[in-house]
Amino acid sequence: MSTSTDHGRPDPEATSPTANSDGRPVSDRGDTVCVIGAGASGLTAIKNLREHGFGVDCYERETGVGGAWNWRHDRSPVYASTHLISSKPFTQFPDFPMPDSWPDYPHHGQVLSYFERYADHFDLRSHIWFGTEVIRVEPVEGERWDVTTRSTGGYGPERTARYAAVVIANGHNWSPKLPRYEGLEQFRGEIMHASSYKDPAQLRGKRVLVVGAGNTGCDIAVEAAQQASRCWHSTRRGYWYAPKYVLGRPADQVNDTLLALRVPLRVRQWLYHWTLRLTVGDLTRFGLPKPDHRVYETHPIANSQLVYYVGHGGIGPVPDVARFHPYAVELADGREIDPEVVVFATGYLPRFEFLDASVFGDSAGAGRPTLWLNAFTPGHPTLAVAGLLQPDSGLFTLSHWQTVLFARLLTARRDRPERAAAFAQRVRDRAGERYSGPVKESSRHWFEVGHADYLRAVQRALVELEGK
Repeated sequence: MSTSTDHGRPDPEATSPTANSDGRPVSDRGDTVCVIGAGASGLTAIKNLREHGFGVDCYERETGVGGAWNWRHDRSPVYASTHLISSKPFTQFPDFPMPDSWPDYPHHGQVLSYFERYADHFDLRSHIWFGTEVIRVEPVEGERWDVTTRSTGGYGPERTARYAAVVIANGHNWSPKLPRYEGLEQFRGEIMHASSYKDPAQLRGKRVLVVGAGNTGCDIAVEAAQQASRCWHSTRRGYWYAPKYVLGRPADQVNDTLLALRVPLRVRQWLYHWTLRLTVGDLTRFGLPKPDHRVYETHPIANSQLVYYVGHGGIGPVPDVARFHPYAVELADGREIDPEVVVFATGYLPRFEFLDASVFGDSAGAGRPTLWLNAFTPGHPTLAVAGLLQPDSGLFTLSHWQTVLFARLLTARRDRPERAAAFAQRVRDRAGERYSGPVKESSRHWFEVGHADYLRAVQRALVELEGK
C-alpha cells in the first residue's frame, strides 16, 4: 500500500522499491499512469485517466497549471495582448464549457483562469507534482516505463518511479526555432525570438523588423505598427490572411458549418477566395506577395488587422532576409533596411529531451515522431502523446478525445487484450497518416490536422477498439 503526502498524493518514494538494470533504486507505482505536463493536454489526460479508474502521477516543471497559457512560466510564449485565434465553442473542453459571458476570443488571462477552474472542478491538483521536471523516460520489460524526476532547476536528488503507462503532454510551442543567416552574429542591433516578446513597450519608438508570417508574427507586426517608429514585416512567401469574423460570426464557426455539410475542399477554397475578393481584394496591391498556394494549404492565419495596418502604411511588407550586416539587413530583392530590433517569429520545434528519439521512430532526432493519430507510436502501446497537433480550430477538444482513447486502450489491455492487440496493429499499419488536405512541407505543418477529419478518425478508432 502506498502512503500519502500532506497534499493527499501518493508518494512515489514510498511504494514497492525495486531496481533498474543500472542498479538505481526504483519505486514501483503499479498500475499508475505518469502524465508529463499540466497544461491543457496534461490536465485533460489526468481527468480522463482518473475517470477510467487509473491512478495518475503528473509531473509539472512549473509551479502552476496552464502550460503555455500561464504567462508566469519561463517557457510560456504568451505576450500581453494574446487572445485565442479559435472561438470559444471550438476551443473549450467538451465537458467543461467556457462562460457564456466571455467574448468570442478570450484573452490569455481568461484562458488561464479557465484551466485553473477546470483543475479545481475535477480535483486534478492533488495528482500533480509541481516544481518537478522529468529528465528521463525509459522503456523497461513488460511495456512499462521508468520515469526519473528531480526538482526543477536541477536541485535535489533524482528519483525514479516505474509506471504502467506514460502520457507525454509537454507541449510543442516552447523551444524556439531560430533561422540562420549570413552575418547574423555581427549584427549590432537587438535580436529576439518571439518567445521573448511580452509587451509592446519593448518596441516603442524603435525601428522594428518582424520576420515570419504566422499568427504570432502578424500580431507582433500589428503591435509594432502602433508602437514602433517604423515596422517592416518580412515573409518568405505570400499568405492568405483570414478575418476573425465572416458574415457576422467567428470565421471558424462558418468554416465548421461547411465542414459539417461535407462541402468539398475545392468548393470551400472557392468560397474563401470569393469572400476575400469582396472584403479585401487583391492583396498584392498592398505590397503583399501573391500566395504561391491555395487557401487551406498552410496553417490559417487569423488576423483582421494586418491588412488594415499595411493599407495605412503602418507596416511595410518586405521579402525574405538575404543576409545581415553590422548596421543593416539586406533583403532578397537587394534592398537594405536599418532596423534597431529584429523579432524572429519563426516558430518552435517539438522537443522530448527526456526520451530517446528512437522510441518515436525519429532516428535523425529532428523532433518529428512517427505516430498514428499524432498520438500513438508503433511498438510502444503504453506510451501516448497528447496535444501534438496544429489544428485548423481549437486544440483542447482534440486533446480531450485523444486521452479518452488512450484511457480506453489501457482499459482494453486489461479487459479485452485481443482488442488492444488489434489496435496495436493499426498503429503499426497507419503511423504517419495525415488528417488534413495538401499542405506545404515545412516544420510549421508537421502536425497539421483538419479538426473535423481528425475527430472522425478518433471516433472510428474508439468504435474499432470497443468492437461496436
